[in-house]
Amino acid sequence: MSSDGPAPAALLVVDMINPLDFDGAGPMVAGAVAAARSIGPLRARFHERGWPVVFANDNFARWRADFRELVAITARAGKAPSEIVRRLSPDLRDHFVLKPKHSAFLATPLAVLLAKLGVRRLLLTGMALESCVLATAVDAKSREYEVAVVRDAVAGQPGLRQAALRTLEGGGTARLVSSRAALSWAARA
Repeated sequence: MSSDGPAPAALLVVDMINPLDFDGAGPMVAGAVAAARSIGPLRARFHERGWPVVFANDNFARWRADFRELVAITARAGKAPSEIVRRLSPDLRDHFVLKPKHSAFLATPLAVLLAKLGVRRLLLTGMALESCVLATAVDAKSREYEVAVVRDAVAGQPGLRQAALRTLEGGGTARLVSSRAALSWAARA
């Protein structure tokens, strides 16, 4: 949090610490790497301003692993997962929550964390767009957060991408912004 009071927004990074070893991951790999390339600089700009970055990550049924172990497992996975960890490796400025299911709000302390940070505006990035990002956006909107999804910082099944983006924006759940416009959206009064 900035010394000037609550941050105007939090950057939420959904499921990017991911070994990409699940059924159906293959078509998502290129998009996940591209999303990481957009998330990295955006995250750096949030860090520069002292604004919160929160990793909301599935535990991928590793019920005894904590977040740091998931980062290590993913870093050792090689290829795309290792590249994503190199680009997004969480550090001491970042927050994290582990989630058991799709939404970052379901059975996690995310709402409490955001309240403590004084955040009412969320900038969503990550994967899978049509599943976890969409579920998180819907839950955030139902909790009356302002929500934007960074369209070049999300990955998912290529055949479902446009439908998921239309659902988010057309249903009034989230605004769609580019990574270039994301900071302006986050900072607006």
